[in-house]
Amino acid sequence: MSKKILAVDDSVSIRKSISFILGQEGYEIVEAEDGVDGLAKAKTDKFNLIITDINMPNMDGIEFTKELRKTDGYKFTPIIALTTENQSSKMEEGKAAGATGWIVKPFTSEKLIAIVKKIIG
Repeated sequence: MSKKILAVDDSVSIRKSISFILGQEGYEIVEAEDGVDGLAKAKTDKFNLIITDINMPNMDGIEFTKELRKTDGYKFTPIIALTTENQSSKMEEGKAAGATGWIVKPFTSEKLIAIVKKIIG
């Protein structure tokens, strides 16, 4: 039974690269284009891990994380924030919203795989 990951990012290339990298490791990836889309998909499915961008239209990653934490079954699901920000204020905001970890873009496939394996095995 492969573990399911929800990848939320408004950049198609980032989503495709996450899908490709983690798909090769045997994870099942579902893509969402923003927080609104991500929330809808999270409510109709069950994910072992969420990877979300911070800066997105419609609903950003911080808001998405807050909403997800209020959603049934997602109180303790690991959420990794992906962002180009290396500002500590955004990281604090993400942590306060309920993000478990942080990956700064651009990231290497090795780093992404290592973090995902560490969190969900």
